Amino acid sequence: MSNSLDPHVLVIFGASGDLAQRKLVPAVYDLYRGGYLPEKFALLGASRTDFTDEDFRKKVVFNNEHFDPKGESEEVVKKFAEKLFYQDLTSYDGDKDIKALAKRLKTLDKEFKVGHNYIFYLSTPPKLYHTIPQALAKEGLNDTPAGWSRIVVEKPFGYDIESAKELNESIQKYFPENNIYRIDHYLGKETVQNLLVTRFANGFFEPLWNRNYVQSVQITAAEYVDVGSRGGYYDGSGALRDMVQNHLLQVLAHVAMEPPIRADAHSIRNEKLKLFQSLRPITKRDVKDQVIRAQYSAGKTRLGEVVAYRDAPGVPDDSRTETFVAMKFFIDNWRWAGVPFYVRTGKCLPRKLTEVVITFKNPPQAIFADYDDYAISCDNQLIIRIQPDEGMEMEFGMKVPGEGFRVKTVGMEFNYSDLTKKDVPAAYTRLLLDCMKGEPTLYARGDSVEAAWEFVDPILEAWEKNEVPLYSYEPGSWGPLQSDALWSGEGCGWRNPAKEVLK
Repeated sequence: MSNSLDPHVLVIFGASGDLAQRKLVPAVYDLYRGGYLPEKFALLGASRTDFTDEDFRKKVVFNNEHFDPKGESEEVVKKFAEKLFYQDLTSYDGDKDIKALAKRLKTLDKEFKVGHNYIFYLSTPPKLYHTIPQALAKEGLNDTPAGWSRIVVEKPFGYDIESAKELNESIQKYFPENNIYRIDHYLGKETVQNLLVTRFANGFFEPLWNRNYVQSVQITAAEYVDVGSRGGYYDGSGALRDMVQNHLLQVLAHVAMEPPIRADAHSIRNEKLKLFQSLRPITKRDVKDQVIRAQYSAGKTRLGEVVAYRDAPGVPDDSRTETFVAMKFFIDNWRWAGVPFYVRTGKCLPRKLTEVVITFKNPPQAIFADYDDYAISCDNQLIIRIQPDEGMEMEFGMKVPGEGFRVKTVGMEFNYSDLTKKDVPAAYTRLLLDCMKGEPTLYARGDSVEAAWEFVDPILEAWEKNEVPLYSYEPGSWGPLQSDALWSGEGCGWRNPAKEVLK
């Protein structure tokens, strides 16, 4: 085992829930089998389900369909499970429960000699983000003089700008900003991180990465599934809150931020904040022209019949929550002045796909226009695939063999998996490891979260006042036709890959 990490206990609140079973415990196992965890390590699950240690181990390891031993022997899996413990709670903030949790931590601390180093992971409903830090502080678990204490907060980071500020202030009363890790699993994806390397480790990209050569930038995050049984939860958020405010704006920051002074957390997160502060506000009056919202109707996809969003379990009959959003906006700084940025996301689209498309300007003189329509095309594109099939593709024009100067678009493709024969680590695996290291680069900082909400808030206000139409679209399409109108005058349009991938 590796000794590069401090000994510590990882406490997962809400450990009997879906996230712990699907993502968190399998991620910790990946760290264990990879030799990253310190020898002195324990995982303590805590929730309101009445489990023993053995019950918990059976649920999240031995009887967990999401737990993959990945070729390891039963003995290895058993030794991993022996590092898992459980503390049942009747509530997450009751004095008796927190005292019992503190007592159990003290016992584990003594057994594993972790030196009072704790990570508290809030895999709970957001309403508990205010109460759990306060409860931990009552027992002095938020500030351990002999060690360190960190807290991980799952999204959503608020519901709007006011609630985001309240949440930041609430947690910061008990944990300093440097010890607060707001997790966004999109930032754990290797391809998102590679955006920074692509831009700042290659001299030939930087001269082109600006308004002089870039015609437009588009970011798409498409899902082929519907809301399924999660309609009740989803209706309280919608595509703008669930995807754009956090995931896609974070991807945008990696695409458009200025070069940081150094590749450290402070420098990178400072540049992200500046980028969010440079977003041109979309006023409530402009929302109808720059933002399209829609819900999917009933229809059929390759997955089968799909009921209309409003007919999904838990969704009100008069719901106006969007399952699709597309928007056009600008960044008011020296690098990007005048360059349109397009973002879209939705459910029940043709395929699962997250990608960034950089479209470069056409040559200033269309000398081959007499041979074909190359001069008015958008052939010069850099496509960065974040998921699935992580990689990059460059599209550009080449001469077709034969008479004349007919130009055809060709592509050069690179798959991220070609860099290594090892498994590319899952997002939660990478992010948990960074938190254990005390490395916050890939975690959102409080001021950036608030800046992102300030950009999104006017859109939400216009929607709440029904000042913007709510369109519909057929399942299996790329959204409502009205989203294409955002490109009026730009000459390109959305990149809609025809290949359908059901992964």
